[in-house]
Amino acid sequence: MVATEPTEVDITWPCQHMFSKMATYLMGELTATSEDYKFLENMNKLTSLRYLEMKDIAINRSRNLKKYATHEPYLDQITLIEEQVAALEQVAYKLDTYSKKLAKYKKLER
Repeated sequence: MVATEPTEVDITWPCQHMFSKMATYLMGELTATSEDYKFLENMNKLTSLRYLEMKDIAINRSRNLKKYATHEPYLDQITLIEEQVAALEQVAYKLDTYSKKLAKYKKLER
C-alpha cells in the first residue's frame, strides 16, 4: 500500500472547522478579558467614590476639631471650676464637722 497525499477536498473541511473553533475560542478569551477590564474599571470607580466619601468625612472631622480647639480654653476653665468646687466642698465638710465639735464643747461648758 502506497501512501497518497490527501486531496484538497479532504483538507478543506477540517481546516475550516479548525479555524472556526479557533476563532470561537479566541473570541471567548477576548470577551473574558474585556469583561475583566470592565469589572476592574467599575471597581476603580467605586473605590474612587469611597475615597471621596472618606475625604469628606475627614474634612468634616477636621472642622469639628478646629471648633473644639476654639472652645478648649472655656472647657479648661470649666474643669478648673469643677476642681475648685470639689475642693471647696471638702473644706465645707471639714468646717461642718469642726463646727459640730465646737457645738458639743459649748454644751459641755454650760
